[in-house]
Amino acid sequence: MPNLDASSPFVRFLVGAYAIGSVITFVAFGVDKWRAARKGRRVPERTLHLLTFAFGFPGALLGMLAFRHKTRKPAFIVVTALLVAVHVALAGFALAS
Repeated sequence: MPNLDASSPFVRFLVGAYAIGSVITFVAFGVDKWRAARKGRRVPERTLHLLTFAFGFPGALLGMLAFRHKTRKPAFIVVTALLVAVHVALAGFALAS
């Protein structure tokens, strides 16, 4: 099990990955909302979910709230919630080990 001390390289990697992934995902939600308002080419939901899974769930949640985007699509919300649950479960497992 990797060292979970705040100064460890593993923890710094995770913090960086979540920060970068969240910014990218937040921007993707904003771009999709902007394109939706202008009837432009949309960002596929599959891409938004992939970004959410790839360390971007904080940005996805913030993007959904900030842009009021994808908040009326129950299926999208359920998948996003499951992806967040996977990350929380993995974090809990890592901390418990």
